[in-house]
Amino acid sequence: MLAKLLPAIGLGIASMLSIGSIQAAERYKSVEYGYALETVVEGLQTPWSMAWLPSGEMLVTEREGSVYIVRDGQLSPPIAGVPAVLAKGQGGLFEVLVHPNFADNQFIYLSYAKPRGDSATTAILRGRLVEDRLTDIEQVFVSDTEGKGHYGGRLVFDQAGFLYATIGDRQASPSGDLVLHPSQDRSNHHGVILRLLADGAIPADNPFVGDDSALDEIWSYGHRNPQGLAVHPQTGVLYSGEHGPQGGDEINIVEPGNNYGWPVIGYGVNYGLGTPIHSSQSEGGMEQPIHYWVPSIATAGLTIYSGDKFPHWRGNIFVGGLRGRQLARVVLDDDGKAGIYEETLLAGYGRIRDVRQGPQGYLYIAVEGPGRVMRLVPTAAPLGKK
Repeated sequence: MLAKLLPAIGLGIASMLSIGSIQAAERYKSVEYGYALETVVEGLQTPWSMAWLPSGEMLVTEREGSVYIVRDGQLSPPIAGVPAVLAKGQGGLFEVLVHPNFADNQFIYLSYAKPRGDSATTAILRGRLVEDRLTDIEQVFVSDTEGKGHYGGRLVFDQAGFLYATIGDRQASPSGDLVLHPSQDRSNHHGVILRLLADGAIPADNPFVGDDSALDEIWSYGHRNPQGLAVHPQTGVLYSGEHGPQGGDEINIVEPGNNYGWPVIGYGVNYGLGTPIHSSQSEGGMEQPIHYWVPSIATAGLTIYSGDKFPHWRGNIFVGGLRGRQLARVVLDDDGKAGIYEETLLAGYGRIRDVRQGPQGYLYIAVEGPGRVMRLVPTAAPLGKK
């Protein structure tokens, strides 16, 4: 059965710990670890994504439209060559992703709200990062969607070098005949996860190649607004975090050709009114989440931990919460197909937009209000194991 939410445990107390240029931290307790929450860098507005170069330097995007390099705890000037974005509402600059062979090709990828008249669509570009400047910029993908929000924008490479990208439903109304909702229509990009080659070309073995009723680049469909995306470092399984309405945030295993049900099935209701959205919570031919939240925590970035700083957390999924202002830790069963336990970390701390594992095995979070990057560092032996 899906785990129920657990209350936050532990309160922060002052700590004098600092590492290099990392600033002093507060200490917390989880079920298994004592840990310090350290400030890595401040002075950001709305940080959206983090990634690391082979040098160990961190890249950070701001939704307002800038990409920074973090060096010795300081932000570089914004890197040059970043395209104009529609930084309005939920729109702006989203993910930064480093190519697996960056040392050879210097490619990084950016997803963003590409202006289109008075609106915008989700787009992906790549360019070479050379001397703090983007050069040789290429448009990898441009969505056919427009709308007020729900851009998606998460990117990840799998172990075979395929590029996956999320596109939200662009807030298309979930009313009327639900089966006719754009997210149930495979001939457009509303509410989909894409699978591309690194240059934006379409892999020949994508599930809908040759199907005249569907776009060849679609890997899965029936999504609302996937705001987290990660490949399991051991199994290679693709997991997504789905930002639901009022209730119904989800973690899904993403498999080729599958329909994830939005808005026909789900666990949420309409904002404010609490009236039903879905025809049911399950239906044949539509996938069930492996974990869900009611009420919503407004899921954002997602990572699967594999480091050695918190060995008891290996294989756990960590999800940032915006409305929940928390970091959620979800323990999977032995098959990785169900969430069997959940712990709420940092409840009330801030809007956590992204969560990542850094190259040294620490967990990093990007927090809004004020904009900053923090990291979790163990301060005590494990307290137990669930």
